[in-house]
Amino acid sequence: MLRDAEPQPVRLADYRPPDWLVDTVDLDISLHPTATRVIARLGMRPNPRGREGAPIVLDGDELELKSIALDSGALPAEAYAVTASSLTVLAPPQQPLMLEIETEVNPSANTKLMGLYRSSGAYCTQCEAEGFRRITFFPDRPDVLAIYTTRIEASREEAPVLLANGNPVETGMVDGADRHYAIWHDPWPKPCYLFAMVGGRLERVIEPFVTASGRAVELGIYVEPGKAERASYAMDALKRSMRWDEEAFGCEYDLDVFNIVAVADFNMGAMENKGLNIFNDKYVLASPESATDADYANIEAIIAHEYFHNWTGNRITCRDWFQLCLKEGLTVFRDQEFSSDQRSRPVKRIADVRLLKSHQFPEDAGPLAHPVRPDTYREINNFYTATVYEKGAEVVRMLKTLLGPEEFRSGMDLYFERHDGQAATIEDFLACFADAAGADLTQFARWYAQAGTPTVSVAGEWDEVAQTYRLDISQHIAPTPGQPDKLPMVIPLRIGLIGPNGRDMPVGAPDGGNARDGVLVLSEPRQSFTFAGVTERPVPSLNRGFSAPVALKTGLSSEDLLFLARHDADPFNRFDAAQTLALAHLVEATEAARAGRAPAAPAALINALGSVLTDTALDPAFIAQALTVPSESDIAREIGADVDPDAVFTARTALRRALGRALAPELASAYERFATPGPYSPDAAAAGRRALKNGCLDLLAVSREADGIARTVALYRAADNMTDRFTALAILAHSAPEERDAALADFHARFRDDPLVVDKWLALQAQIADAGTLDRVRALTAHLSFSMGNPNRVRALIGSFAAANQTQFNRADGAGHAFVVDAVLALDSKNPQVAARLLAAFKSWRSLEPVRRASAEAALKRVASTTGLSPDVSDIATRSLA
Repeated sequence: MLRDAEPQPVRLADYRPPDWLVDTVDLDISLHPTATRVIARLGMRPNPRGREGAPIVLDGDELELKSIALDSGALPAEAYAVTASSLTVLAPPQQPLMLEIETEVNPSANTKLMGLYRSSGAYCTQCEAEGFRRITFFPDRPDVLAIYTTRIEASREEAPVLLANGNPVETGMVDGADRHYAIWHDPWPKPCYLFAMVGGRLERVIEPFVTASGRAVELGIYVEPGKAERASYAMDALKRSMRWDEEAFGCEYDLDVFNIVAVADFNMGAMENKGLNIFNDKYVLASPESATDADYANIEAIIAHEYFHNWTGNRITCRDWFQLCLKEGLTVFRDQEFSSDQRSRPVKRIADVRLLKSHQFPEDAGPLAHPVRPDTYREINNFYTATVYEKGAEVVRMLKTLLGPEEFRSGMDLYFERHDGQAATIEDFLACFADAAGADLTQFARWYAQAGTPTVSVAGEWDEVAQTYRLDISQHIAPTPGQPDKLPMVIPLRIGLIGPNGRDMPVGAPDGGNARDGVLVLSEPRQSFTFAGVTERPVPSLNRGFSAPVALKTGLSSEDLLFLARHDADPFNRFDAAQTLALAHLVEATEAARAGRAPAAPAALINALGSVLTDTALDPAFIAQALTVPSESDIAREIGADVDPDAVFTARTALRRALGRALAPELASAYERFATPGPYSPDAAAAGRRALKNGCLDLLAVSREADGIARTVALYRAADNMTDRFTALAILAHSAPEERDAALADFHARFRDDPLVVDKWLALQAQIADAGTLDRVRALTAHLSFSMGNPNRVRALIGSFAAANQTQFNRADGAGHAFVVDAVLALDSKNPQVAARLLAAFKSWRSLEPVRRASAEAALKRVASTTGLSPDVSDIATRSLA
């Protein structure tokens, strides 16, 4: 076998169509723990758009080639060439042909969890992005679409359930053996990354569904034996998702069955394989005793997300991996809209923006910044990022804001009609909206091409004599890796003007630029908008609903922000005004902490939050969000440079304690008032009440006063659901050191046999901002409940330490950085995807103060200088240091 050259960067500009197309794929998979045989029969033909006379080049990875035949005749050795990553048929006839390839793989040895592997004794697959090449040789690219028929054979004792994409065709026994088979056929052409098969001993939850047109669909969720009762909420979420997609987007399901399989070993959250979604079991299994309200909400959202891919990802897929945001960003937008309709739209919006700011904004500001559609990559697995997903969703949301809901729906309808069964591009997607709405989206397309978060600066001036109000607005994007110069973006800024009475003022369209339905459209570096008939000084409410993913600099006074926090009719901006006030205080308090000074308590902010807390007209879930102090990462992002994580933590804790002490009577009253009587329900209203109740308890306990701790201990002992019990445990772990170890030991004793609950226990300990946490985490890596071979355990313990414990990960002595790098290097040869994601925790290292920055740089250089790195880890290390 020939050795491959070093991997080279892949560039969007170098795209060319495949030389050969695959019309049909017939797979015969004979499962065996260590020697699974795969026979692939590929019906191929030359691509008229490809190179004339081209060889057939197929991708492969860790495959053992057993035989190859062309049109039923064995190929002689001189007719093909095999390397570690490819199989080339050197001079095939330039006509339709049948290529038959037999390979052998070892599922039990596949620790990368890409391709075909085993999880808790079951066989399963993960093929996105480039895992199918680990099953058989194939043109492993998303623009090769084929119709698949899959025959699976296995020991009936080992794998009584055999599943694949599409509809079931036939089952039976194999003569003379205790083996059986199942044949599945998927009539819809798909790329190989959507192939899936599962074989194992699984329990099924089954329910019927009837589509809007009357098609009967059998829904199945497969789980490990004994866990079927915990799949009921996932089934309910699936049925609601299917109905919602019919009503909101006109998208109906298109097969006779839809199956979900929950597995314990999975690199990602879930995978949308056509008709056979495979899920990390944490996003399927739930019961009141084992899952929190957040778990239920995540299950609902991720079940919906993967189902929605049936149209935005499967029926229409992406031409190449540079177009990843076309399926992921669009589908995140769709699942956000679904959750908003199922729950509270304002609260969902606040949660989504919190996630965007905490994960994507730092990505845009660091060395790993990249456009929503990158133009170059070395390892595509490293681009499943917050930029592609969350920022990609924001771009779609802006498109809807600019066009309006009717024109947006028309554009989506045209997209489904025009590109069904195709591998599309961002240009194809935008052209549908341009054609449907008669809009020029050329400049808007820069959102897909330019990295970085735009900063929008706004200054307002009221002219009492002329009775006008002018907004002067500028936009700027800082340089990002490979993009030193930026062009102005199209930014839809939804606004309102609030009068002294606290109500929106009726104002007409402004002079000086594009405006529609309260949305100012920025398209130049600087623009001014003048409103006439403004008889009183207004306070502007800017970027309502977070209509654009920008960093907003308003220059509003503290008094104006307090006014917005009390009166803004836009729930997001009411929340955001309080957060802006809190951030301003926290930045000053961080500086004071570094100087050894105690900052003054922000009385006005505390009073404003007290007003929110006692406002009975507000949604409890909204109040809970409003009372949540900006995170340490929010504060670090606001500071921007020379960040001292210890000072940030000190400042944030001081503000939380000040809130707890100043509002203690109101918090205690709300804690009692929002107790949820009766049996547990994960519905949005009950979850909102619990969120507020438990948020109040957290603020009461953070000051470590006896009453708050006593209430927390009582909640832990009396809890009848995981939300309350785990909240109490977390409060004790963070705020009651004397109660911590006993509570953690009790929790583990209760749930030691439930790995998903143990993950919560591991993650919580990794997040404690205490000097002893690193030693605790090191000890837990040797605990019987931990395994470096399971991605969920690794993410829970080491991932939580790196991503959610800024003081201990960024210890001044460098020990936290060294620990994470040790884990990355230990994992790299076994599971490079998980290792690379751990290393991405260093994404904001350049913003640290000099001592910690030097430590982080040395840690990254240690990784980069290690020989034999996977492309995944090498790529993250190289880009982080560039």
